Amino acid sequence: MEYRIRRYRDPDAEQLSQISLAAIRAIGSRAYSPEQIGAWAGRHGGPEIYRDRVRQGHVIFVAVDERDRSVAYALIEPDGHLDRLYNHPDHSRRGLAARLLAEAENHALEAGVKRLYTEASELARPAFERAGYQVLHRRDFAIEHDGHAVPIHNYAMEKRLF
Repeated sequence: MEYRIRRYRDPDAEQLSQISLAAIRAIGSRAYSPEQIGAWAGRHGGPEIYRDRVRQGHVIFVAVDERDRSVAYALIEPDGHLDRLYNHPDHSRRGLAARLLAEAENHALEAGVKRLYTEASELARPAFERAGYQVLHRRDFAIEHDGHAVPIHNYAMEKRLF
């Protein structure tokens, strides 16, 4: 299957929301409990989040298939924070995360950003490491979900750009 990377378009919002939830639910179980997956998925909201983020100046790069359907995406904020990187489970392990991270890095370099940083899940950490990100520390925290705090973790990571 052929993929290409392009910038976000407003009709992508629904698909991006679905990609996030599918990835969290299908792939998340490899490293997180059902309770953690529920709390994580509950934080992602619906399609309007993507429209709001673009209005705020954030850039979303979208991997699309040959029919221009969104299958993966990365969201980068103006200061170099890579807030989201998700692949639909049916399109994982095809190099899309690496391509999206490279696109985000090129964008950051053009914008004069000196450092990329993220909070990577246990599952995304290897993709970021392959792209040259370094783990700063593990972040243990809780997400409020269904009336209680659900403990979960991720990794603070960064990549210096020169």
